[in-house]
Amino acid sequence: MLQGIFQIMSAAGSVVFANLALLLCIGLGIGLAKRDKGVAALAAVVGYLIMTGTINALISIFSPEVKGIDTGVIGSLVMGLLTVKLHNRYHNIQLPQILGFFGGSRFVPIVTAFAAIFVGFLFFLIWPTFQGWLVSAGEGIASMGAIGTFFYGFLMRLSGAVGLHHMIYPLFWYTELGGTEIVNGETIIGAQKIFFAQLADPNHQGLFTEGTRFFAGRFDTMMFGLPAACLAMYHCVPKARRGLIGGLFLGAALTSFITGITEPIEFMFLFVAPWLYVFHAFLDGVSFFIADFLNISIGNTFSGGFIDFLLFGILQGNENTNWILVVVVGVFWAMLYYFSFRFLITKFDVMTPGRAEEQEEVVESTNSSLTENAHHIIEALGKAENIEHVDACITRLRVNVKDVKAVDKARLKALGAIDVLEVGGGIQAIFGAKAVLYKSEVNQILGKED
Repeated sequence: MLQGIFQIMSAAGSVVFANLALLLCIGLGIGLAKRDKGVAALAAVVGYLIMTGTINALISIFSPEVKGIDTGVIGSLVMGLLTVKLHNRYHNIQLPQILGFFGGSRFVPIVTAFAAIFVGFLFFLIWPTFQGWLVSAGEGIASMGAIGTFFYGFLMRLSGAVGLHHMIYPLFWYTELGGTEIVNGETIIGAQKIFFAQLADPNHQGLFTEGTRFFAGRFDTMMFGLPAACLAMYHCVPKARRGLIGGLFLGAALTSFITGITEPIEFMFLFVAPWLYVFHAFLDGVSFFIADFLNISIGNTFSGGFIDFLLFGILQGNENTNWILVVVVGVFWAMLYYFSFRFLITKFDVMTPGRAEEQEEVVESTNSSLTENAHHIIEALGKAENIEHVDACITRLRVNVKDVKAVDKARLKALGAIDVLEVGGGIQAIFGAKAVLYKSEVNQILGKED
């Protein structure tokens, strides 16, 4: 019965994975375009389809013996980013009157189509060589065993400090870097694809294999280590202030444990003690090493929280995943994080939330609605006339402003931002999971496209 349920889930999910490159193009168009997001998404789809069509045409002409070239998420990433660049530059272009109909946003799909033909030529020429490099690199990482898994975990966590982990893990999840395996008679590439293929295979027996080494190490860090670090930071706050700051730590710890979203915790110490983040990244790498060494074989969809642990660890049975070892290691991992963080914070006087005198008002607990807080955020950003564009990722409210100096960072922190960064002439306020909600409210108030 359970196997049947997962077969249905896998069949539904396989539709997404089969069209992942196309969906990524759409997402890039919607997420990165400054305005007319629908046009940008449509242009990205047109560009990707023309690029793949160009590649197939070139294969039939010059290399008919080749079955096909699948650029996967890399081709999608290149085409999506190029489309957004063209869209943001030409969406308001004015053409001569005779060609006026093709001006503005209508010009974007046209110029994207020509660019896609050029990109298709490039991929036809370079992709077979590049794909060979990916396969060789994947085989090299596999031959390194648990050491290779350590470097993956360490570098992915380290790059997360600047948001570049989104450029690393898809290469392992969806390309040859993550391994190649034959499942139910079909060759599957990419760690996550391998895991879900095995999950849907009714004939699969024993531990899940290659597809899980790039996932299993996350669970101990996200479910045990970082929540324990949260407790350590809480205990480092003077007792008189703990009542003011406790909700921040509790919310961040629960978010990490349940969903695997770790930024609310990591940003508490990343900017005040970058070396402590490097230490945390090292421990995360060690967690990946231990999970690989112990043959813990749990996959995930999004992150390493309890939701994925339940679905892809506990419910799959210990004989398939070794999930019990996650709990055993997790107890020691929590102690390691707690005592390490408490010692380092007190030893080097790290100013985590609640420790500095000026931070007593960093978290302004309020029962205001999202709309009311959004109005306050607009004021803190220098009022509506200072705001050019508002967007958000999972944890950050990203705002392009005319004058960064007009932004009241202290006020944004008082409204719940863990930190406020200046990036590329704009502002990134780290509100955690509320970032996307604030984005929608702010855009609605400003009367701008969301």
